[in-house]
Amino acid sequence: MTNDISRRNLLRGGLGVAGVGALAGPALDRGVPSDARIYGVPTADPLIEQRADPFITPRTRGRYYFTGSVPEYDRLVVRGATTIAGLATATESVVWRRPATGPMGGHIWAPELHRIDGRWYIYFAAGDAGDVFRIRMYVLESALADPADPAGWTLRGQVATEWDGFSLDATTFAHRGRRYLVWAQSEPEIAVNSSLYIAEMGSPWALKSKPVRIATPTRSWEIQGYRVNEGPAVLVRNGRVFVTFSASATDARYCMGLLTADARADLLANASWKKTPDPVFVTDTATGRYGPGHNSFTVAEDGVTDVLVYHARDYRDIVGDPLYDPNRHTRVQRLYWHPDGTPLFGVPVGAGGPIVRLSPADASAWFVRHDDSSLVVGPPGHALADTQFRFVAAGDGTEAIQSVDLPERHVRVVDGVVRLDAGTPTRFRRLPQGRGVKIQLADDATRYLRHRNQTVVTGDASVFLLG
Repeated sequence: MTNDISRRNLLRGGLGVAGVGALAGPALDRGVPSDARIYGVPTADPLIEQRADPFITPRTRGRYYFTGSVPEYDRLVVRGATTIAGLATATESVVWRRPATGPMGGHIWAPELHRIDGRWYIYFAAGDAGDVFRIRMYVLESALADPADPAGWTLRGQVATEWDGFSLDATTFAHRGRRYLVWAQSEPEIAVNSSLYIAEMGSPWALKSKPVRIATPTRSWEIQGYRVNEGPAVLVRNGRVFVTFSASATDARYCMGLLTADARADLLANASWKKTPDPVFVTDTATGRYGPGHNSFTVAEDGVTDVLVYHARDYRDIVGDPLYDPNRHTRVQRLYWHPDGTPLFGVPVGAGGPIVRLSPADASAWFVRHDDSSLVVGPPGHALADTQFRFVAAGDGTEAIQSVDLPERHVRVVDGVVRLDAGTPTRFRRLPQGRGVKIQLADDATRYLRHRNQTVVTGDASVFLLG
């Protein structure tokens, strides 16, 4: 896929032995590339604390903009920076506060920031002062170039739908000359908390067509705690329209599902949409990330790498109502693509430096992956996480190789056998070789990791490409 090729070429073309191993701190002063250049996105985890339902715009006029739910549910915030990493420390501007009484005086949820026809729009959900859960969808508009400037914002009003009921999480996208709104709503006479709907828009604040239900929670992973489909996010790639969504209660059971439609199909026809049977992004106890969801997508600074933006907690157990636990933090990680054109989400990764996949130069379309305690080489599958590794600097010019989805395990060479387990990590050195690297055992300069018969063993050097 284009993104994989671009990233791999960058890594082959000059990051060299210092590239992935230098994770942070003083090494950056020596000109070592940043995490974002190596991995495609920054690896600070979390990127922004206590900001749920995160939304990061594509880069617009050289800047990214961020918005998300604040724990107090009382205001709308925007921050901007020239890089995704810069959003972490950017000044946050309050662009709108809820009124003290009446409509929109209740909970303020899940804002999204969109640039449409030269103006900025914030779509958000709001309850009433007398009933904070009487949630409806609203739109603000700004004609100013900087959406973080509060002076530009005016209320356009409520997005009216077919039913005057619980509605939230509006997102919008343009496709084949038409603009659409996708949102979550409670429909009368359907015994679920919320389903997903799509409609064509006549303006950025009004629907043109009747809503069409495209998903409702029916599967076991969608009905844990609450029967919920919510938080849609749209990505048009590879001849298809993908809609991710979140399901179940907002605790560790929260997870993400996927809808897919052919890009040439009638998006206003329910039959055009197919739901992937299983969730695509779930809690991972090994990495310590719980309840990942309510995502958005952006594109990295290279202009091609797709970035998954989402929130998750660092712990499972919550005191009280999960809705009022403030520690849903904004996180970002690279979105990968399978050769068949479908997205690969992997697992919500933990803290650490840049993530890479290793491909032997003599089988460059294949990847090293862990198979229990062994390292094998094979064609790309739909399980991403077992092909992801981190090179962890040891401080003396050597590195350990850590599994991403099993972070307590490292690559070890034990009695000449290459293993992935929890013992003392073997240390390696990466030596540049053409557009790849040779991976040398630090305690024996005559031995290297090598690819042989779809297995990683030791011996004479093989060249590995980093992608």
